[in-house]
Amino acid sequence: MMGKQDTQGVLFCYKVNLDQRVRQDHPLRRVQETIDFSFVRQEVAGRYGYNGNVSVDPEVILKMMFLLFFDNVASERELMRIIPERLDYMWFLGYGLDDVIPDHSVLSKARRRWGAEVFESLFVRTVYHCVQAGVVDGTKVHVDASLIQADASNDSVVQANEELIAALRRTYEQEEAKLDEGSDDGDDRDGGPTLVKDEADEATPVRPARPYQAVNKGLMSRTDPDAAAVRLGKGESRLRYKNHRAVDDAHGVITATGTTAGDVVEGQKMMDLLDQHEAHTSAKVDTAVGDSKYGTTENFRACAEREIDSHMADLAATQKGTGRREGIFTEDAFIYDSETDTYRCPAGQTLRRRRHKKKRRAYEYTAGQKTCEACALRAECTRSKWGRSIKRHEDHEAIAAARAKSHSAAAKRDRRRRKHVMEGSFADAANQHGFKRSRWRGLVKQQIQGFLIAAIQNIRIMLRHARRRAMAPADALAAPVFASAFSLLRVSPTPLGLIPLLSH
Repeated sequence: MMGKQDTQGVLFCYKVNLDQRVRQDHPLRRVQETIDFSFVRQEVAGRYGYNGNVSVDPEVILKMMFLLFFDNVASERELMRIIPERLDYMWFLGYGLDDVIPDHSVLSKARRRWGAEVFESLFVRTVYHCVQAGVVDGTKVHVDASLIQADASNDSVVQANEELIAALRRTYEQEEAKLDEGSDDGDDRDGGPTLVKDEADEATPVRPARPYQAVNKGLMSRTDPDAAAVRLGKGESRLRYKNHRAVDDAHGVITATGTTAGDVVEGQKMMDLLDQHEAHTSAKVDTAVGDSKYGTTENFRACAEREIDSHMADLAATQKGTGRREGIFTEDAFIYDSETDTYRCPAGQTLRRRRHKKKRRAYEYTAGQKTCEACALRAECTRSKWGRSIKRHEDHEAIAAARAKSHSAAAKRDRRRRKHVMEGSFADAANQHGFKRSRWRGLVKQQIQGFLIAAIQNIRIMLRHARRRAMAPADALAAPVFASAFSLLRVSPTPLGLIPLLSH
């Protein structure tokens, strides 16, 4: 007999167990079993007062922001609209069917109140779990950076002299601080807590100072002053941030990350990333891999001091014979005499030490302006009217040895693998979690986005490998076949390039 669906709404609903409605192999169930989000309550306890309205549970707020990037939900408003429609979301957040979903403003207020430290702590915890799960080796690290489109239009950019731009920036920060203070009154629609007066200043996140020299000092966006106008390739300059990462070689786990304005040079962040990596994994870096942006003299020196094999591409080698150096003698044509501490040029003249450049930690050797002016090989040696000069850095031998390692066969092999590891990491973040576009304005909020996405990627990698280990007995016979196939291809299976990540 043909049946017919009864469309009459149920007036009362009893004994609805959401735990039974979420399948056992659901990704969020595995996330819940792996990551303890309750740590956030203790970390943010000092940022809440003791009177006023009761806030939404910080653990629930953190989980909501996790879901925002885990499934790349379009917006916070959209997230709040779909939570009541998703039983898995309701179960993950600990809500019942009749519970009221809070307003989307609780998320923005929590970001303002908490700052980036809480989300950095979540990221560090995922690294720890990956180490415990055995998916981090720690000895070989790849470093790279990627530009992120800021949530601001080029029409918002104003151009003026440095003094006026600095004054505009101070005014913007003052006005933003007023808005932050005004948002914490006692009659918030979302039921947020009232801050005790002596805690109000501590609850407002401090805008981080720029620990670098800005490139475009005369430009500032009126809507997002922290973003920098940067050109990507031959395209036009746009307002951007830059995410820096260190990725472990074994399985692609992100062990260190940080977000800056888009005009920060990648090489300046390398040692900071390696410091983070060692602190988060408790493992000493033996090999650092990067492209030519990281192959600077400063990084070669630092790697030599820390006994790290520098497998970065040599920046000086890529610049040899280009620009003003085109058509003139390279530094290799000048012979150094350690006994007299002098150089001999191709024309047979002696270059003596003239000055010490403290900032670059280098000595400068010249033959003198008059000697160079009278030289028959001047046109092939220098374009400067002051004559040719040669720089010799402190710890020259150690730097030269580190630079030599960057030209080894092992370094070239690692740099080929780096393309798959790093580009795969950034591509996965862009395709799965909206990495290439800022959701919010301001450096602190962009740092929050970077920590959340990196944490989610680490969790997915860890869960994927846990699932593969569980399936290992059934696949034991197939393992030699795959190993043989990869050996024939002369390609090592990369964590984010050849192996698909956990689908959700």
